[in-house]
Amino acid sequence: MSAFESIDLFLVNASTACVTPLAIFIQIQGCLICLILAFGWACAAYVRNREIKEMKNEMKSGNSLAFLCHNINELEHSKQVHLPRVSVVMPLKGFGEHNLHNWRTQITSLYGGPVEFLFVLESTEDPAYHAVTRLLKDFQDEVDAKVIIAGYSTTCSQKIHNQLIGAEKMHKDSKYILFLDDDVRLHPGTIGALTAEMEKNPEIFIQTGYPLDLPSGSLGSYCIYEYHMPCSMGFATGGRTFFLWGGCMMMHADDFRNDNYGVVSGLRDGGYSDDMTLAAIAGAHKKLITSPPVAVFPHPLASDLNFSRYWNYLRKQTFVLESYVSKVNWIMNRALFSVHCYLSWGFVAPYVMAVIHVAAALRMCFSGQVEALNIGGELVSFSC
Repeated sequence: MSAFESIDLFLVNASTACVTPLAIFIQIQGCLICLILAFGWACAAYVRNREIKEMKNEMKSGNSLAFLCHNINELEHSKQVHLPRVSVVMPLKGFGEHNLHNWRTQITSLYGGPVEFLFVLESTEDPAYHAVTRLLKDFQDEVDAKVIIAGYSTTCSQKIHNQLIGAEKMHKDSKYILFLDDDVRLHPGTIGALTAEMEKNPEIFIQTGYPLDLPSGSLGSYCIYEYHMPCSMGFATGGRTFFLWGGCMMMHADDFRNDNYGVVSGLRDGGYSDDMTLAAIAGAHKKLITSPPVAVFPHPLASDLNFSRYWNYLRKQTFVLESYVSKVNWIMNRALFSVHCYLSWGFVAPYVMAVIHVAAALRMCFSGQVEALNIGGELVSFSC
């Protein structure tokens, strides 16, 4: 038997296997997963478009600053002077392609209240140290910002250690603390919008957002974009959510000063993932997590992001699910991992089956042969 005949036999057998009742069930399931994804993205688009429409209506009504605040009266000086103080903590590590621009957007906020920016690094040897120091020199008379050296972590991940040191060093009068990753590109009105939601509803435990990935054209960037897209639906509620993204988290400063609900101890004592740990604490104490519709952040992906780096990122995301703060949290993480794997393969499998069908048909066509297959009790002929 020649190599081509072996390939033909394999394709015929594989194509036949792809029309068994189990295979048909998998294909129908894949269609349902696609429909669910489409419905979720449509709902997410509806929430975002509703917010954009409201801004446009405000602008037509004469509020040219609707992108900052829906009610222009809220921008009066008499109200701006009473806005609460916010401390923005940014744990840094390394210096990437878009970091400098991201930092500029973070410190050039149009928030009308007092705000301080704390850049926290593990040491002066970090490549980000010199870059952020030069940046702050350019804005030294315009913003309240400083660099903090946190030292090396011994009981938790370095990122969490940097965050906790930043929380310790924040201003004593700060009412809210906002944690931002170095890959977050802020809108000038983001801090004001998040603060307004916190003031409107004091029951909010954490406010979060989500990055909108902008692929650079490399395979790795599109892989990460595809990985994040289904997750984005959980943040596009315009209100309550059960998900939390560590790249943007606004919380009450007193929760860190007083270790309310074990926030500090839960992070400090063995914490690896800040968002998963805080989401578990929020769930255990029935606390509210919200994601306002304006909290979407452009996230340009690196141009040198190859598949190897994507695979490493995927492995780290999987490892995160191995960290937990309680037995319930461990069970939830395992369930999340299992469901994610099942739905991912359930989504991919129908496409693999379709490729097998097409390959079998094309092979028969190019070989000029006629093959009769017994599929579902019926004879089906392939010929060209």
